[in-house]
Amino acid sequence: MAHTEQMAPARDILRTYGIHIVLAALIGVTAILSPAFLSGNNISNMLLQAAPLGIVVIGQVLVILVRGLDLSVASVMATAAVVATTFSGQDSDAFPVFVVAMLIGLATGLVNGLLITKRNVSPFLVTLATMTLLQGMRFAYTQGAPSGNVPPIYRVLGSQTFYGVPYNLMILVVLATVFSVLLHKTTYGRQVYLTGGNPVMARLVGIHADRITIASYVISGGLAALAGLIYSGFVGIVDNWVGRGFELDSIVAAVMGGVALSGGRGTILGGLFGAAILVVVFNAVLMLGMPIEFQIIIKGIVIIAAAAIYVRRA
Repeated sequence: MAHTEQMAPARDILRTYGIHIVLAALIGVTAILSPAFLSGNNISNMLLQAAPLGIVVIGQVLVILVRGLDLSVASVMATAAVVATTFSGQDSDAFPVFVVAMLIGLATGLVNGLLITKRNVSPFLVTLATMTLLQGMRFAYTQGAPSGNVPPIYRVLGSQTFYGVPYNLMILVVLATVFSVLLHKTTYGRQVYLTGGNPVMARLVGIHADRITIASYVISGGLAALAGLIYSGFVGIVDNWVGRGFELDSIVAAVMGGVALSGGRGTILGGLFGAAILVVVFNAVLMLGMPIEFQIIIKGIVIIAAAAIYVRRA
């Protein structure tokens, strides 16, 4: 009994700070094996890569908190990126590009939310369907080969820095702060947690659970569209697969960060730490000179680990 009581504080520390410890350990080990890992250029590059994923993770966290998931985010990103090259490619078109991309993202989220809440369709099937639908529409529109230039402002936001700090990271910090405050300091946030934690109780106390769920999917779609515009500026070229893999990466990041797939538990900050771990792992593969295929293998290992962590917590 005494031994168990002595172990309890250690378990509490691991439960609370486990993801921070893992991230610190990954950075430390990689830095020892490859000193260039902590160079200013590499850190800036990792932050540039992490920001679009982090923006998507924020929306994914909101969706998972209400017992859902969103597989359409990567397809929304790619569609937004294609939209970014549809106009003349001048800064004068930056605002129309933003409006059209956001409308696509918000509409996709609205369709997802309505089908899930009003037709009781599985979130997996609904978002898989909208993902496929957007892919088909995108390929039909571009004939499989999108062309055009991204407005310069998106290149600046996606790939440039201000005194070493990436602009897209600034956007991520602002969004993370806004939505964290929204979750923890407002009525909407309390309703999100109650809707995900106990939908029946939420309805009994007068919460419009369907509206909360729909709002979460709409926000997720909008954030995915924004991430697509920023990511298109980062990669510099646009194809039909911009953001490919972000749907799984965002879910894995959220779960590693302590967001429960059963809903009602987790934080945006935790999800962002999970995203940071993924970015560090993928970057470490390159810095250590491993074949790029190892990223896929490691991603599979990370998914298995995330599933194990989730089962353990549950």
